[in-house]
Amino acid sequence: MKYLSDYTNQKQTELFDRTGTFFAFSKKQYEEKAVDGVKYASLGSGFIVPKDNIDDLVTGLDSIQSDGIAQDIAENGAKGIIWRELANYEAQITCDITETVEALEGYPITRKDVQAQWKGYWNNCVENNYF
Repeated sequence: MKYLSDYTNQKQTELFDRTGTFFAFSKKQYEEKAVDGVKYASLGSGFIVPKDNIDDLVTGLDSIQSDGIAQDIAENGAKGIIWRELANYEAQITCDITETVEALEGYPITRKDVQAQWKGYWNNCVENNYF
């Protein structure tokens, strides 16, 4: 099963290339990638974008995320996504769905939806010794 990043990574890379966005975690990295005469803004965590392209970048990222979520739901369904994230956050070990719920915040999936899948997921883990 694919993850959301499988649907979004390539499109994000293309957006970064188109908008001149890059990551730099040191002055040297910044200087290697920055173009003379372009004014940049830091969006945090090393995320650098030309000031003139901030709106395009943010709008593009929002669109890519929305499209990726829609594709993920279409291909995997809500149950598959919930079970994938329960496994990813090892909910069968922690007996806590909080991280799963938080990971799915951008999805039209609620805490109630995750709770509704919990018993079936737990039973599957017990039957298959996923501990």
